[in-house]
Amino acid sequence: MFTTVSRRALLLVAASLVVALAAALAAFKGTEQHAGAAAQDASPSPRANPSSTPRHLAEPLRSRPGEVAVCEKPGSDEILHVPDPGAPAPGRPVWVRRPPGPDSADLPVLYLLHGSTSTHRTIMEADVGPLLDEEMCRSGVEFVIAAPFGQEIGGADTEWGDAVDGSFKIETFVTEKAIAAVEGDHRRPRAMRAIGGFSMGGYGAAALPLRHPDLYSQAVSWAGYYKVDDPSGTFGDNPDAHAPDQLLDEPGVRDIRFMLVEGTDDRTPLQEGSIHGEARRFAQLLRERDMTVRTSFPVGQHDFDTWEKTFPDAVDFLVEQWAAPDRGVAPTSSAD
Repeated sequence: MFTTVSRRALLLVAASLVVALAAALAAFKGTEQHAGAAAQDASPSPRANPSSTPRHLAEPLRSRPGEVAVCEKPGSDEILHVPDPGAPAPGRPVWVRRPPGPDSADLPVLYLLHGSTSTHRTIMEADVGPLLDEEMCRSGVEFVIAAPFGQEIGGADTEWGDAVDGSFKIETFVTEKAIAAVEGDHRRPRAMRAIGGFSMGGYGAAALPLRHPDLYSQAVSWAGYYKVDDPSGTFGDNPDAHAPDQLLDEPGVRDIRFMLVEGTDDRTPLQEGSIHGEARRFAQLLRERDMTVRTSFPVGQHDFDTWEKTFPDAVDFLVEQWAAPDRGVAPTSSAD
């Protein structure tokens, strides 16, 4: 169990997993596509820079419970391959699940980040796609799901960051290349882009919006931690620049909405302490700054069985803003 083994020890498992996955990705065909040079060169022009998208949209989404297309037909899956340093050939994968119908800039995107010993396929194989299809039908708001691969070929614990030695640039991939590959010509405004994650991905889902507040307006962190836990030394001597609990006073972050989920029995060890209590600690810091935060403490440990219980509440949380008259700033709400 994750709750009895340290994250440092699990890195040995992750290294073997990455090597095996590299071989599997090279052989895998099916629905996979290459995003190509357009995604590789995502950031040169102002139009291609995600941070140049507007923070507000004039019209809210219309919620149509039980009436959206995904109620009749499930979302479709594809895996994109985007050239990126530190990724296995033929490129860094991104699992994308789209609801039926055409893509558009007013169709929200939820980016999902996996944990330290898992991959984008872990999220797929946990049936996150079908489960969220059900929530889209129930809530009446559809959205795209996109889960990038956050490992590197050497097996280091990436923490969804850019390595100080330049060997991999996962943060840059998520915030630039993945957005370009997933959204293409239908660039979303910040209000239509959310990020979530599980375990190490929950940390990333909290850190990346605070480091890139022009990109994301909402975050859902399942079993995340809100201080730096960096067993591979990804961030070198500058960890505070990547610590969510040290970034709350940065410009432009106060209107980011957070939902924090932590299992009642989750005591996954960190380098200092454990995940237990992290959600309450970070929620208090957010409330002290009058930032929007909602917390959920489902019965369970550090696993998808625990986290999936909160999918209805998480989707309701996201839809509150996506369907709000002014999606740039939503009212503060909190619930335990």
